Amino acid sequence: MPSHAEAPPLPEPLRVPVADSHTHLDMQSGTVEEGLAKAASVGVTTVVQVGCDVRGSQWAAETAARHDAVHAAVALHPNEAPRIVHGDPDGWSRQGEREAGGAAALDEALAEIDRLAALPHVKGVGETGLDYFRTGEEGKAAQEHSFRAHIEIAKRHGKALVIHDREAHADVLRVLKEEGAPERTVFHCYSGDADMAEICARAGYFMSFAGNVTFKNAQNLRDALAVAPLELVLVETDAPFLTPAPYRGRPNAPYLVPVTVRAMAAVRGIDEDTLATALAANTARAFGY
Repeated sequence: MPSHAEAPPLPEPLRVPVADSHTHLDMQSGTVEEGLAKAASVGVTTVVQVGCDVRGSQWAAETAARHDAVHAAVALHPNEAPRIVHGDPDGWSRQGEREAGGAAALDEALAEIDRLAALPHVKGVGETGLDYFRTGEEGKAAQEHSFRAHIEIAKRHGKALVIHDREAHADVLRVLKEEGAPERTVFHCYSGDADMAEICARAGYFMSFAGNVTFKNAQNLRDALAVAPLELVLVETDAPFLTPAPYRGRPNAPYLVPVTVRAMAAVRGIDEDTLATALAANTARAFGY
């Protein structure tokens, strides 16, 4: 993402406040306070700050403890697990080059996620799951081991499970079935089609839609949104990524949620207040706040 890209303008405020169910404030420019104030000014009054590694999860928990408007989710991202086990010679992640730590290092990292998951302001365990886009065959075992461990942690602490599923739909659904999903399970940045939405609906899984539901080539997401039960639908930014059209390619932030909410309302054929009311209630129910 070009750093010179200008921040999109403030959208028209929502009349009914909603939550951004998945954001990464630590990867956005400006202070947390500025980001939250900007979001609140357009009716995005709550955010779920999501950790992707041990340090990011610790930061999420600390930030949620300091701000009433922030709830935390903690986890090792699916791409983080293989990097802990096998090392990261390219330094692709934000932590730079890393040596292979093996299974012991993964267990140590998972123990810290388990510790954080017990904290009262941590409302979710995630983002965890499977990502076959970025991780090849050699990393799949570490990913699946990590995913299963996160499911167990979420269930033991009674927290929501936040799923990252990239090009791995069948295996994600299989592991959830084998382990038994937690009571509250959220597919973050839902990426399946309408058929998968029906499977998720039957299982009672929440489906969170991000800015990519507005992309021209994302008809599968709009089809899924059209059939998902309203009481299982959430909205998110995944900021700084997935900025909604017409601002695609510019930096995303929680204050842009209204753009996606309006696009979602159009897909559903309902007015934005009705959708926003459902989204606010659903996110509170999903994360137990």
